[in-house]
Amino acid sequence: MGSLALTLMLPAAVQAQVDLTGLDADMSGQPARVLVLGSVHLSGMPEDFEPTSLEPVIERLAAFRPDIITIESMSGEECDLMVRHPKVYALDFCADTDAAEAATGLDVPAAIAEVREMLENWPDRPAPAQRRRLASRFLAANDRASALVQWWQLPESERRAGDGLDASLVEMLEALETRNNESYLIGARLAARLGLQRVHAVDNHTGDNLKIVDEETFGKDLMAAWNSDRTALDAAEQRQKELAEKGDMLGLYRRINRPGNLEMLADANAGTAMRFSSSGRYPQIWVAGWEIRNLRMIANIRESFRERPGVRVLSIVGVSHKPWFDAWLGQLQGVEIVDATEVLK
Repeated sequence: MGSLALTLMLPAAVQAQVDLTGLDADMSGQPARVLVLGSVHLSGMPEDFEPTSLEPVIERLAAFRPDIITIESMSGEECDLMVRHPKVYALDFCADTDAAEAATGLDVPAAIAEVREMLENWPDRPAPAQRRRLASRFLAANDRASALVQWWQLPESERRAGDGLDASLVEMLEALETRNNESYLIGARLAARLGLQRVHAVDNHTGDNLKIVDEETFGKDLMAAWNSDRTALDAAEQRQKELAEKGDMLGLYRRINRPGNLEMLADANAGTAMRFSSSGRYPQIWVAGWEIRNLRMIANIRESFRERPGVRVLSIVGVSHKPWFDAWLGQLQGVEIVDATEVLK
């Protein structure tokens, strides 16, 4: 029997796989360094939360000197896709752009095109009018965090209506400034401090748009899986609550980015779901959607520095995503994962 025939008869499990991990061992130039910051969702902070308590975290991230910052937010392109397919996708994750379209005369695709053109020709010393105009275009492109990046680089006296920003958009930006959101208070704030022109929205909800017939049973089974063993998770959440109530955000971010905490979260999310017995196998279906979402987010991160080998990238994401981000981003060629615990020391 020929060798080809023998190979075809072998079980798939014993067939050798190609090891891709060493392809960049002798790469030309430096690898891109990617720091994944696992974050709490600041919308859940106590009522007396002070954004200034994030300063020690931001200082350490600034010392990393990222060239690119990505955030867990839906991009204008993907929100526009969802709008065009309302029977396929829910619009729960996308902001309304009607006010920005009314002020600028641009729908989302047109605004995205204008943003790209402006950034390609962006001067080293932009005038306030240019920043106001770009902020208005970011709002029309459904990129609110990047609009804040421009807004916060304006002198306070120049944070006013004009050049595409009407009174309603100024009011919107002023409201966003005070919103407890890590994409704004860490991502956009840091980008403005470093003189970056934007942040990159990389979230995705097309892959976890599950088609479930019995949604009630799906929800019950998934919650039962997650509640099957919460001992470690409950203890971790209690400690995080205590740190948040003390205003020790640096201590909080150090704790949640520890390897032990990340391992526990990965098991609490996916491990429990994979082990749970369900007639519809609903928890395992959820894991499939979770993995697709993470894969597409990782692809979006990769796209943000596709043309810029060797840059430093900071990806700010809910801490439950971090184990997947670290593992899968680390498999990409020319990418080196940075230890978040070292940066946060």
